[in-house]
Amino acid sequence: MQLKLSGRIAGLLCGVAMAGLLPMSASADDTKIITSWDLQTQERTVATIRDAADRFEAANPGFNIEDVHIANDAYKTKLKIAFGANEAPCVFTSWGGGPLREYIKAGNVTDLTPYLQKNKEFADRFLPASFSPAKYDGDVYGLPVMGTSVAVIIYNKAIFEKFDIKPPKTWAELMDVVETLNEHKIAPFALANKAKWPGSMFFVYLADRIGGPDVFQKAADREPGGSFEDPTFIKAGKLLQDLVKAGGFARGYNGLDYDIGGSRRLLYSGRAAMELMGSWEFGSIENENPDFAKNVGFFTFPAVEGGKGDPNNAIGTMGDNYISINSACPYQDKAFELLMYSTDDTAAKLKMEDNKILPIKDAEVEDPYLAEVMDAVAKAPSIQLWYDQELAPSLAEIHKDTTQQLLGLSITPEEAAAKMEAAAKELAGK
Repeated sequence: MQLKLSGRIAGLLCGVAMAGLLPMSASADDTKIITSWDLQTQERTVATIRDAADRFEAANPGFNIEDVHIANDAYKTKLKIAFGANEAPCVFTSWGGGPLREYIKAGNVTDLTPYLQKNKEFADRFLPASFSPAKYDGDVYGLPVMGTSVAVIIYNKAIFEKFDIKPPKTWAELMDVVETLNEHKIAPFALANKAKWPGSMFFVYLADRIGGPDVFQKAADREPGGSFEDPTFIKAGKLLQDLVKAGGFARGYNGLDYDIGGSRRLLYSGRAAMELMGSWEFGSIENENPDFAKNVGFFTFPAVEGGKGDPNNAIGTMGDNYISINSACPYQDKAFELLMYSTDDTAAKLKMEDNKILPIKDAEVEDPYLAEVMDAVAKAPSIQLWYDQELAPSLAEIHKDTTQQLLGLSITPEEAAAKMEAAAKELAGK
């Protein structure tokens, strides 16, 4: 399949509206309601979601899709409460990994494997590795619905050119860039870390560059010799604090809100030169500030001198968000049909226009930024799922807390590592 930009997405923007929360049961006029929740609030992205719903409704008279769009961090809480109260939607998105596994183990999620086996041609379009974060005991519980996303360092090309700065390839070179930018009164990195997960990306990349992906996996899986007190994690904390002490971030970073564009505004104003963020940020920037988007470049996270990790390794996901079915939904077959509309070739084309690439085979990417991202993905020997999504929710929260504390210089790397290891041992013992 070849994905081409059609320009169609502009027309979809008309009439996009936020839907209210409605029950999964039929309405008074016998119209069957399938409620679908996601964590997308960008207008263009919401339009692509609604298009799939509209096409489903046209093919299924008597069914209505009520789509609800909730900001990232509020979504996590709302979905957890909804499942706890047996009021969760028929269809919902997640990041896969630990949180989705918790719902699966509780019996809340439909196994999609039989549906994929019945629709083999549709299933075979996806890159096999893209299902990994939504698998449990070999079965598939979610489809990749938003795109391939890896964390990259986005930078303002005009600022780099003005001060003759080259994208750094090593940690030492990055620290030199930090010094140069500070000399010119420009904050090196924009960071909005109120929600804690944006700052986690720095720690995860440092740990990967220092020790490689196996160190984390052994600690997370409680394999022999695996520990969150491994020297890799302690050194990652030290380097992160070195960056803080060197003036690596714009002021107030631990209190800024990413969901309202706190970090991007620093880029737009020229007050900061770089941002470490998922490659979805290109779409957000293009939607909000298309003129600035023309001046954006990116480079991969630099190597750490003496580190064991391959500098081509990436953190992120080949599926970004995953769309799943609530096992209590009364319309299981139709819910899967909606999942198909949400990830079919038409959806893939529209997502491409929104700078999101579904992980499907033989996708031809014309946008130069997206092509570079996919090239980086192709070169990556390992793609580490974000720690806060790979870990069980309780341990993920401690990881985010300790990383925010490291960034705030309120905890030592040794103390952060000890907290993680103690929590991991406690969780494993339950």
